[in-house]
Amino acid sequence: MQKIHITLFTIFISTGILFGQNFQTEKVDTLMMKKIREEGLKNSKVMETMSWLTDVHGPRLSWSPQYEKAGLWAKAELEKTGMSDVHFENWGPKGRGWTLKSFSANIINGNAFPLIAHPKAWSTGTKGTVKGDLVYFDAKTEADLEKYKGKLKGAILLMSEEREIKAHFTAQAKRQSEADLLKLANADMPAPTRPRGQQQASRASAQQQSDSTTRTMLRGFGMTDSAATRFLQTQVLNTKKIEFIAKEGVVAIFDAGRKGDGGTIFVQQASVPQTATSPFEQNINAYDEKAPQIIPQVTLASEHYNRLIRMIEKGEKPKVEMNINVEFTEADSGFNVIAEIPGTDLKDEIVMIGAHFDSWHAGTGATDNATGSAVCMEAMRILKAIGAQPRRTIRIGLWGGEEQGLIGSRAYVSKHFGGREGATGMSAMMGGGGELKLKPDHEKFSVYFNNDNGTGKVRGIYMQGNEASRSVFRAWLAPFADLDATTLTLSNTGGTDHLSFDGVGLPGFQFLQDAIEYDPRTHHSNMDVYDRVQADDLKQASVLMAAFAYNASMRDEKFPRKPKTYNSNPVPH
Repeated sequence: MQKIHITLFTIFISTGILFGQNFQTEKVDTLMMKKIREEGLKNSKVMETMSWLTDVHGPRLSWSPQYEKAGLWAKAELEKTGMSDVHFENWGPKGRGWTLKSFSANIINGNAFPLIAHPKAWSTGTKGTVKGDLVYFDAKTEADLEKYKGKLKGAILLMSEEREIKAHFTAQAKRQSEADLLKLANADMPAPTRPRGQQQASRASAQQQSDSTTRTMLRGFGMTDSAATRFLQTQVLNTKKIEFIAKEGVVAIFDAGRKGDGGTIFVQQASVPQTATSPFEQNINAYDEKAPQIIPQVTLASEHYNRLIRMIEKGEKPKVEMNINVEFTEADSGFNVIAEIPGTDLKDEIVMIGAHFDSWHAGTGATDNATGSAVCMEAMRILKAIGAQPRRTIRIGLWGGEEQGLIGSRAYVSKHFGGREGATGMSAMMGGGGELKLKPDHEKFSVYFNNDNGTGKVRGIYMQGNEASRSVFRAWLAPFADLDATTLTLSNTGGTDHLSFDGVGLPGFQFLQDAIEYDPRTHHSNMDVYDRVQADDLKQASVLMAAFAYNASMRDEKFPRKPKTYNSNPVPH
């Protein structure tokens, strides 16, 4: 039903008639669209790029030597395909490089068995093989900490509760259904909001502002206010736990991760002891140049973690033998990889495509986000291969530090186009800060397109509250209706680098994609690897990215912008 509706809508647009209204038809070079399609679908190199980015140059943890090697490879590859002005563009803050050299963890007494586990990023190593008794650190309140005082020296702690594991009676992989797409297509215009800097009373304490920022983020996740309150209380307790055990001589800490089963481990960065009342913006991260020494930290497969708790509850005393061998490198700036196809008569105006280049460390950073990086590199290759001569310059940005808060893309936007005074960290991602200070190139910028929702096929695009983009996108998608990319939604989507552009009033968009196995299987997990990537979906996404970039570069006018008073303030996810 929806496909028929969209096809009719496309016909109305192509004839310039919609409910009795006339408007200018968006120009689309159908011959160039055919060339893009044929090159992208018949001569694709996207999976070869994927293999290099994952099998050879994965993972790509921010600031790590692996990230640098991957960047050098991408730079050389872009130069090989004929891109111009290929270069690294540095950004701060500095971060410590971290590499996991080797790891093993085993239960060595009773019914001995190897543990399925993975150290957290920027965890310290164990300086050789260590052994320790497992202790279930079941502290549900601050008062519970007292019963463990003086009893944890030399122990390895199980820090989280047992997780319930259920059978999967439905497939983990999922494509957007017709009902899903129709609901998105019918979404209302997101309510405009003022920048956070104007919302917050200057008299509010730093902690109150931090809590308010976090509550706003959690509401974006669908949490109720009461659930957000419980979450914040848990965070405060967890901080006190880390502070406590850091003084008790603990050898290492284990947890079960927030989700995952069947050997899939979702693991991110190690925790650093904080002052429980410190504002969120002042928290120290494990990668920080001045981060303190922390306890080795490991995430276990949920089934193994649960077994260990049950053993301890039955009176068993499992002992762990473990070796975590890591290497830190001196703190340094991060960098983005930038390249372009120069424009002709409008070469001073810019169209950008991009994706984040960094990843987490347990897998090889395949669906998050070598897929997006490969799609963008392939789109640039396609345009060069067919001899495209864009009017505007088409530029690619492969961003670093996205997983640490969109650092790379925010730095790029701030340097070239402008930013809000005093905006840092989470507040910057959510449109916070003071007055918006723009640079001259802000007016020369046309539009940015991002790919960062996993391996799934593109099904359309989030309009990010920009109603003026509807007729443009509809015309651009019309030649590719048979590729199942037809849905336009006014909805916002958060959590990735288009927000850096949208946050300063520039048109920035993320494509709407099929979820496939993103949340239950690959996103930030040890199973984020090449084999989970869908080749045909990446070919389709590359064709659409190339088409959108080319069409934007050829318009008589720059891409339409949202009203200056509108700030969608999308929440990260």
